[in-house]
Amino acid sequence: MTHDLVTSLRPLLTAEASAEAYAAGAEPGDLEQAVWLRLLERLDAEGPPRDPQEWLRRAVRSEARRSRRTSRLERPYAVEPADDPDREPERLALAAARGRALREAVRRLPGRCPRLMEALLSPEDLTYREIAGELGISQGSLGPERSRCLGCLRRLLSPEVAAR
Repeated sequence: MTHDLVTSLRPLLTAEASAEAYAAGAEPGDLEQAVWLRLLERLDAEGPPRDPQEWLRRAVRSEARRSRRTSRLERPYAVEPADDPDREPERLALAAARGRALREAVRRLPGRCPRLMEALLSPEDLTYREIAGELGISQGSLGPERSRCLGCLRRLLSPEVAAR
């Protein structure tokens, strides 16, 4: 009996799944598989449906709706986290070490250079006007002061860079 039911429903299920799959964003084979599983569970629990063709049509539409809901909630990764070379532990550790070395070198700078460089490196992305106001200097002198501080920083870091 079960074999006859499956055999008679196969063409209808193939047609219904093909018709619903595109709109659901699913593969027809996935819908068919889900409906076959649903049918087997029903046969085991309740027996065959009274109107197998109508039951099958409703089951396909129900699985298509479920597939649409699921696909709306799922978000694919642009890059798998494990495949992202910038997220490797070694690279993260090296980047953190470089950041610490830079901050340490900035603290060793003379005069008001440490405050200026900290303001320039700030994650708040301050404007020149905000930096000048914070340091109490004119906005016009900020560029030359920055150039002087960067020269000092370059001289401080050159032995460390050469050592690597």
